[in-house]
Amino acid sequence: MAGSHRFWDRIAERYAKKPVGDEAAYQRKLAVTREHFRPDMTVLEIGCGTGSTAIAHAPYVARIRATDISKNMIEIATRKAAAAGVKNVTFECCSVEELDVARESVDAVLALSLLHLLEDKEAAIARIHDMLRPGGVFVSNTVCLGDNMRWFRFVGPLGRWLGVFPLVRIFTRQELEQSLTGAGFEIEHAWQPHKQVVFIIASKAR
Repeated sequence: MAGSHRFWDRIAERYAKKPVGDEAAYQRKLAVTREHFRPDMTVLEIGCGTGSTAIAHAPYVARIRATDISKNMIEIATRKAAAAGVKNVTFECCSVEELDVARESVDAVLALSLLHLLEDKEAAIARIHDMLRPGGVFVSNTVCLGDNMRWFRFVGPLGRWLGVFPLVRIFTRQELEQSLTGAGFEIEHAWQPHKQVVFIIASKAR
């Protein structure tokens, strides 16, 4: 993800002020995710952005470690958590590759709007599987442009060169699900709220 942090640093303040595109779908995702939470759980969120989801989930678990590659996003998230009086969420700036997480040490991992932004989603999914305790859950929300926007593979690199797009990988929903099951996950819940977006909760075998 070399260089991607500059894109997200640049748009952080604007991103923080942008309203949720589909509030009803967002609230449903929060509710479905919380069905898998317990008060004693340790949660890791990768690609937390400005922290809204971590802060929303904080009352339902013991602790959340939230990370993002953008220091500006993390600064905004830290301010938001302090303003909300949330004390069981920690924010830190690091990439997926830099994450130092012990094997089988977390109960749930969230990667929301992240997998399509990674150089190697298979490597990330394998790492996440390794981080989770047996029975742990992986919650992802992923843009799958390969199903009906394959043309973006030609536009995307130009937009990235111009600085208007971050790195975006093109794959289908089927390819994403195969990546998850190939890493050892069992898909428990899959919902496609929009044409290009797939929300998945997958579990690691006990």
